[in-house]
Amino acid sequence: MKIKAHSKVNLTLDIVGKKENGYHILKTIMQSLELADVVDVELAEKDIQVKTSLKYLPDDKNNIAYKAADAFFKYFNLNCGAKIYIEKNIPVAAGMAGGSTDGAAVIKALNQLTGINADVETLIKIGETVGADIPFCIVGGTVLCEGIGEILTPLKSLKPCPVLIAKPDFPISTVEIFKKVKLGDMKHHPDTEGAMKAIEKGNLYDLSKRMYNVLEEITASEKPVIKEIESVMLDNNAMCSLMTGSGPTVFGLFESVDDAKKAEQALKQFNIFTCVTSIK
Repeated sequence: MKIKAHSKVNLTLDIVGKKENGYHILKTIMQSLELADVVDVELAEKDIQVKTSLKYLPDDKNNIAYKAADAFFKYFNLNCGAKIYIEKNIPVAAGMAGGSTDGAAVIKALNQLTGINADVETLIKIGETVGADIPFCIVGGTVLCEGIGEILTPLKSLKPCPVLIAKPDFPISTVEIFKKVKLGDMKHHPDTEGAMKAIEKGNLYDLSKRMYNVLEEITASEKPVIKEIESVMLDNNAMCSLMTGSGPTVFGLFESVDDAKKAEQALKQFNIFTCVTSIK
């Protein structure tokens, strides 16, 4: 069974507290994009096998897709295996849920292939044991995510528009970025409630004014190219430009595909991965 595993961006990302166990409490609006991996899943008699189109990615129990299959089988006490092949299109370690969305796709595929047909709430319960972004990736669309990502409130579908993705060629450690978070030092926060109202009205310009990512203060201070990429997008008619997740990927929302492609051309100077996709 082949299933599309869609990428995501954070339209807003706020940190509203910290748990005793050290996990930060988030309030973020996530949005699925058309850019997607293709995950092919087959049932097997035993063992879990994972292969990807990128040789440097792990193909053992360290792969999120493997962990997702293992969690699914254990939750339902199933004595079987799976063969998984992932055609990667989403950039790796980009803050776009590339691994999490593959894990979510595996859970959804196995749910059908085994004939269990569990409800979404059960799949979310399995997914949150594997990764914080998997619950969102199971639901998809336009969603307010709270807690550590497990509390989901689906919002009105966002009006489709072109999205330009730009990923600088350096890794960002999400764990290290979160270690540097100091709640009292955060100067700005997104207007999450205002953003939700703009989404309800279908007003992309109003939404654009309220988008913000608190982690960008940390990541961009270490990697100034993030702000440079945003400036190029804004100079080329982006309604807004923002870093997604803990970075390093920057995205821009545009009114037209032509504007998005012109901005993409302007970004060639940075010699980075770019693509024009769309709100899903």
